[in-house]
Amino acid sequence: MKIPRILSIMLVLLLALPMLFGCAGDSADVIKIGVISPLTGDVAVYGNAVYEAVQLYVEQFNEAGGIGGKKIKLIAYDDKGDATEAVNAYNRLVSSDNVVAIIGPVTSTPTLSVAEQSVADNVPMITGTATHPAVTTYGKNFFRACFEDPFQGGAIARFAADYLKAASGAIIYNTSDAYSTGLKDSITATANEIGFTLTATEGYAKGDVDFRSQLTNIIETNPDVLFIPEYYQNAYIICKQARELGFTGTFLGVDGTDGILEMEGVDPSIVEGMYFANHFAVDSTDPDVIQFVADYNAKYGKNPNALAALGYDAAKILVNAIKTVIENGGEGFEITNSAEHRQAIIDALAATELDCVTGNITFDENRNPIKECVIIQIKDGANQFVANY
Repeated sequence: MKIPRILSIMLVLLLALPMLFGCAGDSADVIKIGVISPLTGDVAVYGNAVYEAVQLYVEQFNEAGGIGGKKIKLIAYDDKGDATEAVNAYNRLVSSDNVVAIIGPVTSTPTLSVAEQSVADNVPMITGTATHPAVTTYGKNFFRACFEDPFQGGAIARFAADYLKAASGAIIYNTSDAYSTGLKDSITATANEIGFTLTATEGYAKGDVDFRSQLTNIIETNPDVLFIPEYYQNAYIICKQARELGFTGTFLGVDGTDGILEMEGVDPSIVEGMYFANHFAVDSTDPDVIQFVADYNAKYGKNPNALAALGYDAAKILVNAIKTVIENGGEGFEITNSAEHRQAIIDALAATELDCVTGNITFDENRNPIKECVIIQIKDGANQFVANY
């Protein structure tokens, strides 16, 4: 049976209406921000913490009215902690989703790839958590909410010498990872600068799970402390094997250590007494921290880690910059992902002065935040604040 021509035309129009109104509503009522984060894979603990905190901030912001009645819409992709996946996510956000700015990636290696890729597009970007020093060196469009590796590596080395009064230390690090290698370099440079003795430096490759050979070499040099510039999974295995081999010194970690107590099947006694550099202390008495911890706990039923705090701050910094651009644009201003508006957001980011969970944030000329490092100790199975450094 043939459908009359008029009915055919009406049917086509009816099918098209949802798409037409959907596109119009999407562009008129929301401001799209991309998120690149490892939601699955080896560093999913980090990625999910960041994404949860970004969601929390955006929900709070939207509930408070958004920007001139417009709401922030997040478009998130899982990079699985992989550089290629991260670049694919970036390209999709910029080319297909037409976001005005992007939060992420989370870990250093994917972030380095995306940061380099983003320069030609001049897309406003902020990573909450990627600490490798090269992250912000590719172009003036890329910012971070966290301190960089040379800062935290230097801080934990000075802490060993000044606070712990250690006479010597050794380093074990991942030769295949930019984050771990960069931290090893900064710890070594600071140790040399302050006259702190490094008795051994041992490397291992990506995928290694047996570190006994390297640890045996280290233990033979009898260091007071062992620096482990690595993410929490390998850090825990290294600590466990070191204790099994008889190492009795103090473990010193970095911000990648955060999350070690949340690992499935973890024995807290293995890492009892370990110190690590971090961005945030959950037991801080700062009112902003107290409120954030309460809000995060109310939504997710758990305390936030430092990655969550940095994700929250990254979202706050970026949304504040977008808000500034829109308000400066005057009545009826519509923000887009045009080259002009991208640059305006970048300029607003550079001018940031904002109280955040991890401290008051302003940026230096290299788009790195000026802030302090927090030293945490694992004590009685929990993270406890020790000092600002």
